[in-house]
Amino acid sequence: MNVRTRTSYAVAGIATLAVLGLSACSSDSDTGSDSTTTDSASDTMTDDSTSDDMTDDSTEGSDDMAADPAANLVGPGCAAYAEQVPDGAGSITGMSTDPVAVAASNNPLLTTLTAAVSGELNPDVNLVDTLNGGEFTVFAPVDDAFAKIDAATLESLKTDSDTLTKILTYHVVPGQLTPDQVAGEHETVEGGTVEVTGSGDELMVNDAAVVCGGVMTQNATVYLVDTVLMPTM
Repeated sequence: MNVRTRTSYAVAGIATLAVLGLSACSSDSDTGSDSTTTDSASDTMTDDSTSDDMTDDSTEGSDDMAADPAANLVGPGCAAYAEQVPDGAGSITGMSTDPVAVAASNNPLLTTLTAAVSGELNPDVNLVDTLNGGEFTVFAPVDDAFAKIDAATLESLKTDSDTLTKILTYHVVPGQLTPDQVAGEHETVEGGTVEVTGSGDELMVNDAAVVCGGVMTQNATVYLVDTVLMPTM
């Protein structure tokens, strides 16, 4: 993740919302009312019927996940994750109640990632407010993924703010993508693209395997992955 400290602040722009002014008027009266609604830019629709269909699908999916955060999980490691963290703030259910950076900090599988995004690894790189302030899909490397990186490289990230920022933001895609939506090529906050292939328990993000995906937080959908994704440097 290489973008100078200012890049980490610039990332906050991804969380912007589009404000759409909607007006309704009656053909049989002179009175009218104006209403304004706020929605994410990705949800802006120009076709009413398409908008209605997507709203219905989104509402149904949200209701399902709210009722059972584990309903749409995919990945061969979900059972092991649930067994290791059966309850509490870092569990599948517990993470669903917190914004993503807070939820990750409570997950014992994500301690290195948490240190990297919170300023603990490098004081000049803190993405907590950014991650908590928008809607994202986060490909979250587990601790074992960071263990694959040689110690010298990890040590260098403590002072190389540009590279650390570039790597971290490459793991974040604007908007929430559920497991049935995530396959395909997606532009990341870093500016590069990631490609998600496969389905079900065989999802891949570039060359990283999804350990457990579709983990919900208050504002993000998380996919735990077994390898740190590397953008083009």
